[in-house]
Amino acid sequence: MIRGDKELYVVGDRVLIRVDDMEERTAVGLYLPPTALEKEDVQSGRIEEVGPGVPLPPKADDDGAPWEEGGEQMRYIGLQAKKGDHAIFLRKDAVEIKFDDEKFIVVPQAAILVLVRDIA
Repeated sequence: MIRGDKELYVVGDRVLIRVDDMEERTAVGLYLPPTALEKEDVQSGRIEEVGPGVPLPPKADDDGAPWEEGGEQMRYIGLQAKKGDHAIFLRKDAVEIKFDDEKFIVVPQAAILVLVRDIA
């Protein structure tokens, strides 16, 4: 994700999520404070960026040392999540970050419970 002169990379099996606005009122019209909303176990949002996936170890027949230049490219097991998906995830595993004055949440794929994807 590029913003101005900065670029944000998501690493490993993590995804970057823009959180949905949480409902600030109950069904009967009571306003809830932000601290009550943060205590919810499950949260949802739109996936903005996806990491490359789970890294795989080098092949056993590779003769060179992994740190030497010119070796094989890193291999990954891809993620199920895709940019643009709507994710429902466990809040306890999420980490909130601020990038270019905008709040996002970084979540490992294991914390995602459900993905909703538009059928094109």
